[in-house]
Amino acid sequence: MPERPVALDEYPVHQVPLSMRHVATSDRNAYDRCIFHVFDHSGRTLLVLGLGVYPNTGVIDAFATLRTGDELLAVRASDALTEDRMRMEVGPLRITVDEPLKRFTLRCAADPADPDGLSYDLVWQAAFEPLWEPHHTTRRGNRLTLEGRRFVQAGTVTGVIRAKGEEITVTAGEWTGTRDRSWGVRPIPGEDAGRAGQEHVPEGFHWLWCPVRFDDRFLMVIVQEEPDGYRTLGEAVEIRDGHPDTQLGWPQVDITYRSGTRLPERAVIHLTDRHRGNLELTAEVLVSSPLAVGAGYPPADDWSHGTWQGRDWTDRRSYDLTGLPSHPMAVFGVVEHAARFTLGGATGYGILEHGTFGRHDPSGFTGYDSVAP
Repeated sequence: MPERPVALDEYPVHQVPLSMRHVATSDRNAYDRCIFHVFDHSGRTLLVLGLGVYPNTGVIDAFATLRTGDELLAVRASDALTEDRMRMEVGPLRITVDEPLKRFTLRCAADPADPDGLSYDLVWQAAFEPLWEPHHTTRRGNRLTLEGRRFVQAGTVTGVIRAKGEEITVTAGEWTGTRDRSWGVRPIPGEDAGRAGQEHVPEGFHWLWCPVRFDDRFLMVIVQEEPDGYRTLGEAVEIRDGHPDTQLGWPQVDITYRSGTRLPERAVIHLTDRHRGNLELTAEVLVSSPLAVGAGYPPADDWSHGTWQGRDWTDRRSYDLTGLPSHPMAVFGVVEHAARFTLGGATGYGILEHGTFGRHDPSGFTGYDSVAP
């Protein structure tokens, strides 16, 4: 059967002389993904959801996790990728772009066999313009293993979340939403890493990603460092309506960890305004959700993004997070922390996404088994 054009080929959106059914790389790890965070300001609930496509493995998948109390409810779905890239839906999970860069409908349908399980109907409305993040690359040996283009945004969320027989009303004044949109190349499990995988084992990795919404401004802070503290990615930017975007210097971070763990309880991010004045962005963790538990991020051990599960695969389950500080997937994976932020006399809310594994000299961590005193 000869290959036919797809619907997107009608639009002037091509970047290379290929049909929109193809990506301009043969790398199996090509991906295109979004993630949303929805959380209340009291620290009771954190909903994390996302959807991704993997053109060269022919997979589309999605997830949603809800942290409430010491329980994490998860819904995951995977299927064969079709030619209709405008339809962001798999199993019970759907993301609808109502107005690009401004308004989205987020839905997880209830399970008829378990009507008390996780479901939601939400509207995510942008409060500020989206902001590009720095171009992100990582190599293992000489191979480019990660190259991502991303933007980030903060907004308000309204609607309803249903879980365990309870209906939770989501209101704009008491809840905050953030989102991240990315595409490029990112490792999918199942590939033999070859010599580079055995001879270039990472000694350590340190990461901080903070989108923060205040009433009148949006802040974005990113920090990635090598084991010796050398900065490989760093940026701090402020967006305000009616003002030019402002770079807030070279962010320096002091993190207070829970004793015996690498889970932050508090962070102070030192910034600099356009007049070289010192600013302190302080974060207080409200509720946490490890991305490796339920959400499919590495080192997840029961489901991972981009992996073929067969057609029409859906999985619902719950996890006990009572022992989160010692949970193996939290210790060696990135954790999302909904947090209350302060800057000057203003209070805002956002995500303190953090992961530190192996050696990190500035934090005093000497290896993978090292924790805070």
